[in-house]
Amino acid sequence: VQVVESGGGLVQTGESLKLSCVISGLTDDHYTMGWFRQTTSKEREGVSVIHWRGGTTWYASSVKGRFTISRDIAKSTLYLQMDNLNPEDSAVYYCAARLGGLRSGPEDFPYWGQGTQVTVDS
Repeated sequence: VQVVESGGGLVQTGESLKLSCVISGLTDDHYTMGWFRQTTSKEREGVSVIHWRGGTTWYASSVKGRFTISRDIAKSTLYLQMDNLNPEDSAVYYCAARLGGLRSGPEDFPYWGQGTQVTVDS
């Protein structure tokens, strides 16, 4: 299984950014994908996850209403639309996948991308 993220960058407070993640190597659609983030001072935390087949989603309370997770099944691509960004959103964002149903803890995800840096300047 291969997971590859893209789309990070430097933005100003209040601006938007969209992350993408392409997954390959899974032959079953009963799996969950998610976005996680980590800073040097905080442990990796769940941001949002989605069940690939059913589309059920979960969001961390800190991003609810600002971030939107979605997927393009035909392109095997996961997205994270991030709006109204603030400096507290600055982190390395990781895309991850797990076989099975919805989970939000990073310990439940065995397949990880390399991460992409998001920096929000005040």
